[in-house]
Amino acid sequence: MNREETKIRIDALIDEINNHNYNYYVLDNPIIEDYQYDLLIQELRKYEEEFPELVSPISPTQRVGGEASNTFDKVPHDVQMGSLQDVFSYEQVREFVIRCQDKVANAEFIVEPKIDGLSVSLEYEDGIFIRGSTRGDGFVGEDVTLNLKTIKSIPLKLKEKLDFIEVRGEVYMPRDSFDKLVEQQELNDEQPFKNPRNAAAGSLRQKNPRVTAKRNLDIFLFNIQQVRGKEITTHKESLDYIKSLGLKVIPSYKLCKSYEEVYAEIIKIGEERLRYPFDTDGVVIKLNNFNQRDVLGATSRAPRWAVAYKFPPEEKETKLLRIEINVGRTGALTPTAVFESITLAGTSVSRAVLHNQQFISEKDIRIGDTILVRKAGEIIPEVVKSVSHGRESTPYELPKECPVCGSDAEFDGGESVLRCPNLDCPAQLHKSIVHFASKGAMNIDGLGPANVKALLDSKTISSVADLYTITYEDLVKVDRFADKSAKNLLKAIENSKSNHLDRLVFALGIRNIGQRSATLLCERLPSIDLIMNADIAIISEIDGFGDIMAESVIRAFQEPHMQKTIERLRSYGLNMKYGSKVQNDKFNGLTFVLTGTLPTLKRDEAKTIIEGMAGKVSSSVSKNTDFVVAGEDAGSKLAKAQDLGIKIISEKELLDMVEK
Repeated sequence: MNREETKIRIDALIDEINNHNYNYYVLDNPIIEDYQYDLLIQELRKYEEEFPELVSPISPTQRVGGEASNTFDKVPHDVQMGSLQDVFSYEQVREFVIRCQDKVANAEFIVEPKIDGLSVSLEYEDGIFIRGSTRGDGFVGEDVTLNLKTIKSIPLKLKEKLDFIEVRGEVYMPRDSFDKLVEQQELNDEQPFKNPRNAAAGSLRQKNPRVTAKRNLDIFLFNIQQVRGKEITTHKESLDYIKSLGLKVIPSYKLCKSYEEVYAEIIKIGEERLRYPFDTDGVVIKLNNFNQRDVLGATSRAPRWAVAYKFPPEEKETKLLRIEINVGRTGALTPTAVFESITLAGTSVSRAVLHNQQFISEKDIRIGDTILVRKAGEIIPEVVKSVSHGRESTPYELPKECPVCGSDAEFDGGESVLRCPNLDCPAQLHKSIVHFASKGAMNIDGLGPANVKALLDSKTISSVADLYTITYEDLVKVDRFADKSAKNLLKAIENSKSNHLDRLVFALGIRNIGQRSATLLCERLPSIDLIMNADIAIISEIDGFGDIMAESVIRAFQEPHMQKTIERLRSYGLNMKYGSKVQNDKFNGLTFVLTGTLPTLKRDEAKTIIEGMAGKVSSSVSKNTDFVVAGEDAGSKLAKAQDLGIKIISEKELLDMVEK
């Protein structure tokens, strides 16, 4: 097809795919199989790769566009994103209803679930999503457009070409997504989010939209802030209308004409909320008619025409049976309360984390106590307090020895965390190897927790370095491995040797050093020897580093066990340098910018190729840029390159230049 025919086909594909997204993510009613959907996406990507200049901002491939940024631009709200007055009893709800009925005739109310998430604004111009922002202080928020685009239930194009509309909604994290995130955080010995609301807020404000995209956020819309080209007089009419535009509206909203009807709906939502796949923390009651709202007005803090009834947290007493100690990847000894099973928020609960000795001492929690337990955010059980001590109970003290290996436990510096210092502790070792092989680290496919346990139990390995000594004969003796899985794992292990140094540094599991900080460290000190020999002053000067992170690096590489591990890994052929050597000067004097996801190359692989030919890879587009290599989800850089008239090429064209 020529350019004009391709443009027509791209537009048709975008409309078709966006319609399927609406059916799947908003209506929860897919009308095609996943395989057919994938074929449509594949076809669209093919055409956009052939004609990068035809990539549309409303294309489904642009859901994860843009790059990590250091700041979020401020967004003044033309219409204040106010908060509601909270009420905590049915009597207060009744007083609100009566007050409204006294002020206006025939008062009607909309009763709807209160979603426990992060409030945001979405703006559409000519039916196209142009900007999304957080609530902030109600008057000024932050621009999180790129991150909101990763939420697939947010349409990039409305079903109606409206001049302008701004809608307000609540971004939330589904409970199953939250459970998976917490599981991964605990595996990495990270401080897990306390509840889905905090997780949603933290995920939406990630500097890199690709991180947000992995968090599986969702949204419900519940209000029109402003609209041009449409006259709307009631709240129910507004909800019906934004639903017709293809937006995902709160799951239920009912028109009520009396306190009795309002009360009945609150009870109904309270019973149903435990079956919701998301968190609710209350019920919102709003006056339906907009003109009547004007009569009631607002205070400086909240409108007088609405209230939020907050559900009381469910709490139950139970008996503390014992306190178990879990040993994490970094040796942290974390106490966990094990108590007689109770039912909270619809699920059976028998365990809750006690955090550390300070937490236990402050609440004077003792084995045998009657304790009060609740679910924080209806998800994570927590011990509220000790109600009464058991007979002959004594204050609880964390063990002075690691419960797994018997090493003397110790407090590390000013931390309140007790740690096992033995790096060969079996509990630490298992989690360390799982982390070493994880996707963000050495990316050794086929080496998950169960397989690592099998290799340790069979004495096939006893350290991360042992991974590089495994043979085919070793693997097939282990129950979990057959011919194909053994060969695949050996291939993945071999491939990991050529990983960039920043992956290895992150994989080593240095406390306080994540993926991004590992990259920054390697950019400043591009070899393992430079890192190991650097002093704290040099590391502290790295952008994004502080004294604590610098001290963690110094302490880690001074540890004899770590030094021995690195020397073994070096002897097995792992890459110990960051960057690449110049193979020829074909790209000398040329500046490239990489944007989007390339079909076959990872971005660092493309960078290595360019730098290997003396080319320069820049993070931003300017008039000095010679080529922009555009892949899937290319965002603002592609648009800027088009504005500046810079040549845009695909991955294939880049590789053709290399071959020529």
